[in-house]
Amino acid sequence: MSLNKQKRIAVINDVTGFGRCSVAVALPIISAMKIQCCPLPTAILSAHTGFSSFFFDDYTPHMRDYINNWKELNLEFDGICTGFLGSKEQIDIVVEFLENFKTENTTVMVDPVMGDYGQLYSTYTQEMCDEMKKLIKYADVMTPNLTEACRLLDIPYPDRILNPEELEEIAKELCKKGPNKIVITGLQHNGNIGNFVYETGKPNSIIGVKKIGEDRSGTGDVFTSIVASNIVKGVDLVTAVKKAANFISKAIDYTSKIGTPVHEGICFEEYLTELK
Repeated sequence: MSLNKQKRIAVINDVTGFGRCSVAVALPIISAMKIQCCPLPTAILSAHTGFSSFFFDDYTPHMRDYINNWKELNLEFDGICTGFLGSKEQIDIVVEFLENFKTENTTVMVDPVMGDYGQLYSTYTQEMCDEMKKLIKYADVMTPNLTEACRLLDIPYPDRILNPEELEEIAKELCKKGPNKIVITGLQHNGNIGNFVYETGKPNSIIGVKKIGEDRSGTGDVFTSIVASNIVKGVDLVTAVKKAANFISKAIDYTSKIGTPVHEGICFEEYLTELK
C-alpha cells in the first residue's frame, strides 16, 4: 500500500491576532482539510484595520530573507494563495516568489484584495493596481469581486446588475491574461449573494446563497481557503465553490444568532470539524 504525501499550501497574507481574517483564518481551515498550511507574513497586526486602534508592523523588509530560507530548504508547494498585499514592493516580492516556487504541479490562487462596491480600499494606489496586474499571469485560479475584476481590466464599474453573458465576458478577458479558472465573488441580488464560476471550456455556473446580515471581515479568507484546499485535493471548481458558500452561510447564520459583532468576523470554528 502506498500513501500519498500530505499536500502543502503556502499562504501569502498578513498575520492578524484579532478579528478572524487572513492567516488566522487560513491556517485552521486549511489544516482542518488535512493540508499543511505554510504562512508567509506580509504584515503583523494586533487586530484588523476595521477596529478603532491596532498595532501594525510591516513585514516587507523581512520577506525576502524569509523566502530565501524556504529556497535553501528546497520547499515545494502543491498550492500557493496570495491575499492582501500592502505595497507595490510586496507585489514585486510575490512575483519573485511565484517565479521561484511555481511548478507544473503547483496551483496558484490569487485573491486580488483591492476594493469593493466600486471603490478601491484606502491603502490602494493606482500604481499598486498596475502592479497587481502582473500577478494575473501566474494565477491558475483568481477570485476577484466585481470591483477588482473591473479594475484589473480597466473597465468601468457597472451601475446595474450584470447578466451571466456580461459576467462571462469579464471572466474571459481575465483568462486571456493567465488563469483558466475565475470566480467573481460577492454578487448581490434580491437578497442573495452569488459567485459566478467560469472555467475555460466548461459551462458557467452561478452559485448563490441567501445573504445573512451585514458584511463581515474575513469572509473572503474563509472562501479562498476552502476553495484552494479543495482544488489542491483534486475537487472540481464548481463543487469547491459550493462547499465554501454553504460553509460560510452556515457559519454566518450561527455568528449572527449569537450576536457576534461584525468586526469580529465569522465564528467558523464551530463547524471546522465538518470540513473535508
